Amino acid sequence: QLQPVESGGGLVQPEGSLRLSCAASGFTLEGFSVGWFRQAPGKEREAVSCSPTSRIAPIYTDSVKGRFTIIRDNANNTVYLQMNSLKIEDTAIYYCAVSPWVRGCAPRDYDYWGQGTQVTVSP
Repeated sequence: QLQPVESGGGLVQPEGSLRLSCAASGFTLEGFSVGWFRQAPGKEREAVSCSPTSRIAPIYTDSVKGRFTIIRDNANNTVYLQMNSLKIEDTAIYYCAVSPWVRGCAPRDYDYWGQGTQVTVSP
């Protein structure tokens, strides 16, 4: 099955950093659009960053521009989300999702989802 697996979440202080990983099992991420999404309790799932293809510039939601970076590591069949200058408002479960060609970064357009990894930013 086409199921990505996330890892790397944890507890960090404000202004700290985390690096989340999205690994593929039995398929190559290079052939798919890949996105990172997050959901806080009681709130809607929202897009964080998407990479439509390796040839197209990635997409970032305004609240993370300049702080987060999505990185494709094709040699290791992994996509990372580098998260710097973390804020309390970034606390959420973070999901990696995969799909054939997706133009934008809407959760409803992605087909295959990981189980999520918890990120908590707290003093």
